Amino acid sequence: MGEKEKIKLGVSIGDFNGIGCEVVFKTFEDPRMLDFCTPVIYASNKMISQQKSALGLSINFNGIKDASQAVEGKINVVNVWKETPRIEFGTASEEAGKYAIKSLKAAVADLKTDKIDVLVTAPINKKNIQSDDFGFPGHTDFLDQQLEGNSLMFMVADELRVGLLTDHIAVKEVANAITPKLVREKVKTIEESLRMDFGIRRPKIAVLGINPHSGDDGTIGEEDDKILKPTLRELFDEGILVYGPYSADSFFGSNSYKSFDAILAAYHDQGLIPFKTLSFGKGVNYTAGLNKVRTSPDHGTAYEIAGKGVADASSFKEAVFKAIQILRNRREYRELMKNPLQKQKARKVS
Repeated sequence: MGEKEKIKLGVSIGDFNGIGCEVVFKTFEDPRMLDFCTPVIYASNKMISQQKSALGLSINFNGIKDASQAVEGKINVVNVWKETPRIEFGTASEEAGKYAIKSLKAAVADLKTDKIDVLVTAPINKKNIQSDDFGFPGHTDFLDQQLEGNSLMFMVADELRVGLLTDHIAVKEVANAITPKLVREKVKTIEESLRMDFGIRRPKIAVLGINPHSGDDGTIGEEDDKILKPTLRELFDEGILVYGPYSADSFFGSNSYKSFDAILAAYHDQGLIPFKTLSFGKGVNYTAGLNKVRTSPDHGTAYEIAGKGVADASSFKEAVFKAIQILRNRREYRELMKNPLQKQKARKVS
């Protein structure tokens, strides 16, 4: 991509019975957004026209057959399908799930072949996407299979960043899933992402305990003492500034999180409940650790307000900005690493 060429930002449309299309439209109806990127939406002209009409939104788009035909300064729509599926706002239908995956697969295929530079995914319904052709619990697991690297679910908002050791698994499976190997992998992934994607040269990482009060010296479970503590000690001795495990119940309320560049939570709700409480509407779900950049808003399909025109596009807009920023940070980081003199200066500064 040339220096002056805008970043091509792919958008998978998500569940069209939810608020996905609405937040996408509201984001790009502001013409200033087209100064930052060239949006490429994976759907169909007919469906976009239907949604536009139903929501009463006034946007113009450019229908194309292939992402390579995207025009700067316009909202581009790649025609992934020709048929016209029925839109039923607020309904979790099998048909909506099928087309959400069609959009996602087309966008990821173009991301892998550099037809688009980054991907922002609108919300999907984890149940209605399941089929013989798609058996993943969500975007992160699918992207982990399709792209290079080891994925990490990383929720980011301003200076608050929360990663997950385990994400979409049942609570009863969490303790068995956390192994020294997994801890090492996730800590190293989050540390590399902080350096490469966020420009933090010597990141400090906090890890939350698995059990209440981090096990209370084995009184409430042994996983923290037998798995987390020795593994974190080894990683620290290797030069990674990782600390913990910390008792999760007071970590956020006491503002301890402000002393760290990122927090690694043991399981989904342990990390996402405080994250969304502190930053809902401003947060972004970023899939770190992969060779391509993908972000998403921090909310779901919101069926209860779908089709009413009242959805807040703030989180989706933040996801767009964050994808662009991360890509630029990565490019800058790679250039810095190519130049030994710059690399030496960076070490002195840090």
